[in-house]
Amino acid sequence: MQSLPSLNLGILAHIDAGKTSLTERLLYAAGVIDEIGSVDQGSTTTDSLALEKQRGITIKSAVVSFTLPGALGGTDVNLIDTPGHPDFIAEVERVLGVLDGAVLVVSAVEGVQPQTRILMRTLRRLRIPTLIFVNKLDRRGADLDRTLDAVAHRLTPDIVPMAGARDQGTRQAAALPYTAADPGFDARLADLLSRRDDRLLAAYVRDETAVDHARLRAALAEQTAAAEVHPVYAGSAVTGAGTDALIAGIAELLPARRPDPAAPVAGTVFKMERGAAGERIAYVQVTAGTVRTRDRLPVHRAGGEVGEAGEAGEAGAGKVTAISVFDAGTDTRRDSVPAGRIARIWGLGEVRIGDTVGAAPAGHERQRHFSPPSLETVVSARCPAERGALHAALAQLAEQDPLIDLRRDEQRREIAVSLYGEVQKEVIQATLADEFGLAVDFRQTTTLHIERPVGTGEAVEYNGKDGNPFLATVGLRVEPAPVGSGVRFRLGVELGAMPYAFFAAVEETVCRTLEQGLYGWRVTDCVVTMTHSGYSPRQSHAHATFDKSMSSTGADFRGVTPLVLLAALRQAGTTVHEPMHRFRLDLPADALGTMLPALARLGAAPRTPTARDGGYELEGDIPAARVHDLEQQLPTLTRGEGVLESAFHHYQPVTGRVPERPRTDHNPLNRKEYLLQVQRRLSGFGGNGG
Repeated sequence: MQSLPSLNLGILAHIDAGKTSLTERLLYAAGVIDEIGSVDQGSTTTDSLALEKQRGITIKSAVVSFTLPGALGGTDVNLIDTPGHPDFIAEVERVLGVLDGAVLVVSAVEGVQPQTRILMRTLRRLRIPTLIFVNKLDRRGADLDRTLDAVAHRLTPDIVPMAGARDQGTRQAAALPYTAADPGFDARLADLLSRRDDRLLAAYVRDETAVDHARLRAALAEQTAAAEVHPVYAGSAVTGAGTDALIAGIAELLPARRPDPAAPVAGTVFKMERGAAGERIAYVQVTAGTVRTRDRLPVHRAGGEVGEAGEAGEAGAGKVTAISVFDAGTDTRRDSVPAGRIARIWGLGEVRIGDTVGAAPAGHERQRHFSPPSLETVVSARCPAERGALHAALAQLAEQDPLIDLRRDEQRREIAVSLYGEVQKEVIQATLADEFGLAVDFRQTTTLHIERPVGTGEAVEYNGKDGNPFLATVGLRVEPAPVGSGVRFRLGVELGAMPYAFFAAVEETVCRTLEQGLYGWRVTDCVVTMTHSGYSPRQSHAHATFDKSMSSTGADFRGVTPLVLLAALRQAGTTVHEPMHRFRLDLPADALGTMLPALARLGAAPRTPTARDGGYELEGDIPAARVHDLEQQLPTLTRGEGVLESAFHHYQPVTGRVPERPRTDHNPLNRKEYLLQVQRRLSGFGGNGG
């Protein structure tokens, strides 16, 4: 039996635009739920976490599957509800890679908001077919025409309004879908669609009557599927106005795929969670084939295959032990999951978000769609004895959100996490308390900087010379690399000069050491070349046993590498760079004179203002650390009429104040102190290399 076409549908929006309410309405219309839940009452289907119910916001993406009636039996829809708060943009990022189409929700009251623009830019860049739904027609202040104008000016001009409205701002508000009988609708369709379809344009020029409504709808479906145009529907998720037309549009205009359950297995992991017993559960979108319990699946990671032995001998992909398939509004234990479905799968070992399972994808690379976090905070357990438990708990949270980027500073015995904002910090604190029973405190949030080398530096430590207690020779050269290239490790010595495990130990330690440079910030955009190598071979005399005090181990190379790398880095020198946001301000005309000096005081670099709609549009760059200050001052400077949008754009050198910008109380590795620590450790353990 051939499976139905499937559609992975994302619901995206700025916070409070009504995204989760629309999800509830769609589930109700599909017969999945008997009663529509309320965000305010914490009774919605997709906001199942206790924190989500308490706060009335979506924190984690959630999946609900159902069948949408239609031609040829219908379409299996996997609906994915995503967070709208910018602090949880990482959840949206993980979902984008599995979407076939999206509905972007815009409020008819608040209109286009900052997060709306960020989401739409990303959807268009990834060419994800997208419908727009103007929600809240029933709310006071709703204005469909004003919102459509804002969508055309601030999101994309390639929109097709699919409905008008009446009785806006009242509970009787209704959406009036346009049909072939509406004057001018077909003409507007023909004008927009013919810009991208030469055959349609030629036919329309020859004879307007030859291009009928059916042909225009077919062209609309084709161009929507290609993400070239975006139909705009309108209504109210609360009252249900306009949602039937939206559902029909989803079925008609968004491209469903026909999966092949008999093909070789292929799928993508887009979410991780832990079960009641602490077991790892992977959310997998199965794009081809059929996954069955007891299957052994190869797992591929950007940069190489994980396999059963795992990446670098660590990660593992085991046998599928259980499957729970999303279907008919719930997830149910099954023996298999066919292509086109999303399932929770147990037993995949150390699989991570972004991994693919089954057939190896061509050129698989982990893609980042949004900017990385630009904030950091140090987390500490109120009870010192719980420090280990805190690290284990944060490691589990980092599995579910890799952008948390857990960092452990052994010298200061501190644990730091990366953040998008203060709400995310509050959620982490509440999660640690509720799920792990850990009371924690956070240090004041700081801005994440980076370091880049400014020159070339070299250093070497020789085995058995100059007080080197490690049985290892390591030489390293550090050089600058192009912006955005990250860290690249390469060998300047023969690969066969010593066992491969020692080279791997050096490379791993280089990457770990560069997490804290001369000023304590992550070092990036550099090439590290291993210039010298040497080791003490394993004892090979007859009847001799392995003597750790006379034979090199991987610990020797892991011990000496930080010493060499920091010495080379000191010689090269580094500059500290701070994150910069690109901002856009909409200002009333009389506020420009007060805004420009305020921006100067905040270290911003505005461009030439542009007159628009009786006011000014002002763009420029501002240090990420000052964005919050700008948000606080904006209402006063503009009488509450100014609108700010900002997002990370690039890193910029911190000029004239680098020495004053170390991370917390960071102190770079001192050779003498480091060797004294090593010697104390060696005398305590009676061996070499740590």
